[in-house]
Amino acid sequence: MSMFHWDKGLILPEAGLSVDITRRQACGFVSHAHGDHLGRHEITYCTAETESLCRLRLSIKPTQVFRAMRFFEPIMCGALKLTAYPAGHCLGSAMLLAESPQSGKRLLYTGDFKLGPSATSVEAVVPKADYLIMESTFGTPDYRMPPREEMIARLIDEVGESFARKRSPVIFAYTLGKGQEVSRLLTLAGFKVQQGKKMYEISEIYEKHGVPLGDVIPLLKRRSEPDRVLVIPAHHCPFETPYPTRTFAVTGWAIRKGAVYQLRVDVAIPLSDHADFDELVGAVERAEPEMVYCTHGGPEFVDHLNDLGFRARPLDRPYQERLF
Repeated sequence: MSMFHWDKGLILPEAGLSVDITRRQACGFVSHAHGDHLGRHEITYCTAETESLCRLRLSIKPTQVFRAMRFFEPIMCGALKLTAYPAGHCLGSAMLLAESPQSGKRLLYTGDFKLGPSATSVEAVVPKADYLIMESTFGTPDYRMPPREEMIARLIDEVGESFARKRSPVIFAYTLGKGQEVSRLLTLAGFKVQQGKKMYEISEIYEKHGVPLGDVIPLLKRRSEPDRVLVIPAHHCPFETPYPTRTFAVTGWAIRKGAVYQLRVDVAIPLSDHADFDELVGAVERAEPEMVYCTHGGPEFVDHLNDLGFRARPLDRPYQERLF
């Protein structure tokens, strides 16, 4: 029996479970509610927070079957024991540990993750595993993020300067995840925030699950209020501000040279909800796997892991790992 099969997504044959596959499956695990991981499965395993977000984002009927998973509490699925661990990426994001009672082997799938603190997510926990399947989006040394606290301080200073100069700060951030974290960082610093409608609907789910965001209101009309920071996705519909705008991008991609020109903003602040290069290596060191399989990244990170003494290979084509 194979431990896992990879073909445009992870399949655990002993559990009859597909993992983060967007095509409809009989039984699927959803690590978090970003669109490139969502699927309308007949039965969905995920955290309660991700279930709430899935129902909102996919307009799923109340009769749709979800199996809620709590962090650190194992459940049986077929012949495998499954345990969700915090991934630190966004509300409800989870890694999946699959254990075979027969062989004793442990497989950890990270999904999108970030190590270290977050203003709105549970900090990631990386358990030990024999096999590690991990995302490696920022898998080159170019993606070493500056100290988090320095970037938060810069964000606060730049927003304050915008108001002082009679400019309306407009922050472009992802609708789920970064938008809520940026909003919370701003309200903790004493600013008031206005969010795009869809972002605000997601923020209400954060509040429902015990993650306070502070003084945040929705943008119901095209014109933002003069004393509030506007936080919206980059593709938001046209809007008006009381003063000339000063635009921000808060994203890990802001670490690139020329980011203000590439992202078409006035200020680019590298603050990521993905693990940077050093955190990716740190996750491997914590898991202590026999074998590492990398997705969503180039070959450089695989080569780096092999140079460090780990066994690693990319998962970019159909592949099967056997238990014995």
